[in-house]
Amino acid sequence: MSGPLAGLRVLDVTSTIVGPAATLILGEQGADVIKVEPPEGDVMRRLGGRPREPGMAPKFLHFNRNKRSIALDLKSPEGAAAMRRLAERADVFVSNMRPRALEKLGLSWKDLSALNPRMVHCTIVGFLSGGPYEGAPAYDTIIQGVSGVAGAHAELFGAPRFAPFVLADHVTGITAAQAICAALVARERSGQGEAIEVPMFETMAGFVLMQHLDQRTFEPNGHMGDPRIMTPDARPLKTRDGYICVSANTDIQARSFFDAIGRPELKQDPRFATVASRIVHVDEYFRLRAEAMTARSTAEWVEVLRKHDVPSMPCHSLQSLLEDPQLRGSGVLVNEEADGEEETMLGLRHASRYGGSGIAPSRQAPRLNEHGEEILAELGYSEEERTRLLGRKRETAA
Repeated sequence: MSGPLAGLRVLDVTSTIVGPAATLILGEQGADVIKVEPPEGDVMRRLGGRPREPGMAPKFLHFNRNKRSIALDLKSPEGAAAMRRLAERADVFVSNMRPRALEKLGLSWKDLSALNPRMVHCTIVGFLSGGPYEGAPAYDTIIQGVSGVAGAHAELFGAPRFAPFVLADHVTGITAAQAICAALVARERSGQGEAIEVPMFETMAGFVLMQHLDQRTFEPNGHMGDPRIMTPDARPLKTRDGYICVSANTDIQARSFFDAIGRPELKQDPRFATVASRIVHVDEYFRLRAEAMTARSTAEWVEVLRKHDVPSMPCHSLQSLLEDPQLRGSGVLVNEEADGEEETMLGLRHASRYGGSGIAPSRQAPRLNEHGEEILAELGYSEEERTRLLGRKRETAA
């Protein structure tokens, strides 16, 4: 294995999206991620779209690359014992179970640090401990609502709505991966592991408020909402044949934009002369941009704006995104053969590049318990013990 986290072992006791999003990053960076699943498997094996084979739904495939799977009944003595043996050898433990459930299973920080003081123990929770929401169940839509993400849409559309992807799960998962890496750095200095609690609500509330506190930062009744975003024309702009995204924020970019649209006199307009004045007159500035874009096709505007060094790109649909030459040319979106099948599938690769440590070879998501035999062998289980444990599990799964 290569990658900056090569040689580290991660126990992934997570399900659905937020936890697997975090461990996906660690696996793509070279860590040996062991996905510990219940006998019936992660629920996303069945809910993430129509699979070609049972238990391998599309969404599960994309969030669980570069992982090994072992199925253990953690409520059974044998499964719990195998889990403790795994914990003794692990660098990181990640879970999105509620803390009370972890305690019942003997998987809390207190339990596992007694076995392995160097372990980094990360629990992804809905809400930080100590507040009135502690221990409450949380899913992406719940968090988008309570954190203000859905409510921010109401400022533009008249009613709250969710983002068309699991935004809270993604942002919290990325945050958890970063927190784990920071704790691993601290462990190299101190020799000791630590417990991390990564909350979905507080993470997303901070995400929203950093953007939109605005004048409320200083004034109890001050305005909230970034004016550059909370305006109807802060959107992809209609062209003759589609839509384009344009960003002309700096003074140099704004002046170049006015040249590009054939309105050089606007460079002298006091409403648009500086960043500060354009924020004050943001509605007029954005409306002007929207009206200008209707004069040409998307391709024509991209070419013109690029010549003037104004940031712009076509606005993709979900379908046209698959044909983007940058995604294909960089190797992030690839056609690959599905394991054990003649047909191909679309696969995603890690987008970051590491010049020194390299990047781990991309491996497709594992079938349920695909690596159970080899993982138990690594833990020192005899062939008879492996047969008994795996056989018991298969009967439970059936």
